Amino acid sequence: MASIFTKIVNGEIPSYKIAEDDRYYAFLDINPNAPGHTLCIPKVEVDRLLDLDGETYMGLMAFSRKIGLAIEAAVPCDRVGLMVIGLEVPHVHVHLIPLNAMRDATFQHKVSLSKADFLDIAERIKAKIQ
Repeated sequence: MASIFTKIVNGEIPSYKIAEDDRYYAFLDINPNAPGHTLCIPKVEVDRLLDLDGETYMGLMAFSRKIGLAIEAAVPCDRVGLMVIGLEVPHVHVHLIPLNAMRDATFQHKVSLSKADFLDIAERIKAKIQ
């Protein structure tokens, strides 16, 4: 059965898409630690980060860097944190989280955003992608 992320890539579940190419997809986390919290995934469904082939792994990191730089330019924050945990969904995903305090990285502090907030943040990040 396809993961929720594969369903997002396939358009079966809506998302606040930030960027996409032929191999990777970035979208806002709908249960964010901070405004701008974005997930980057490979389109190929692989459960564990270290099970990715080297080319896909390095490509995901390069794609994530590009998105992270755009987040940093679009969302007020001290820095953008990168985390790969992978316990919630059996599909590799990189969390890019705007950080202003350690609590932003704990996954115990969540923020609530409206649809308008998500759309605004997504557009601001998209506008900063180089």
